[in-house]
Amino acid sequence: MRRPDSPRVLELSPIGHVENGVHPGHEVTWEEIDSKILIYPEWAEGLEGLDEFSHIVVLFWLDRPRQEGTPLKVHPEAREDLPLVGVFATRSPIRPNAIGLTVVDLLSKDGNTLCVQGLDAYHGTPVLDIKPYLVRGDMKCGAAIPKWLRQLWEEQDTKG
Repeated sequence: MRRPDSPRVLELSPIGHVENGVHPGHEVTWEEIDSKILIYPEWAEGLEGLDEFSHIVVLFWLDRPRQEGTPLKVHPEAREDLPLVGVFATRSPIRPNAIGLTVVDLLSKDGNTLCVQGLDAYHGTPVLDIKPYLVRGDMKCGAAIPKWLRQLWEEQDTKG
């Protein structure tokens, strides 16, 4: 149930966009993709000091056409051999709000351009916000993950 005092519509404005030449249909290993995040000039001053961090958190808008409706349960990575779980237990791009979030390696900063590695966003994707990755605040020692995710990561590790 929606809180009676919460807004029905939120307005967001991008602060930049992604450039990497990757378009829907391309088979890629996102962890290996180098991307540029071009921050619009009016926000460039806000990047001051960001290059002192090795990693950043990128929030972006999943702006490509999506299926109608949001399923509440999905198979992770659309794999039928993995259990059907709630969408909030996954990083599926099919979500109630099309917000993507990824922690990436910050390779360099040149003016209003950030060079990053590991951003799982297509060329042209609008960037909503950038935050520094904070080892003390963001990393949680002893965090638990489900068995299916451990299996998926083990499979990915043996392929590479």
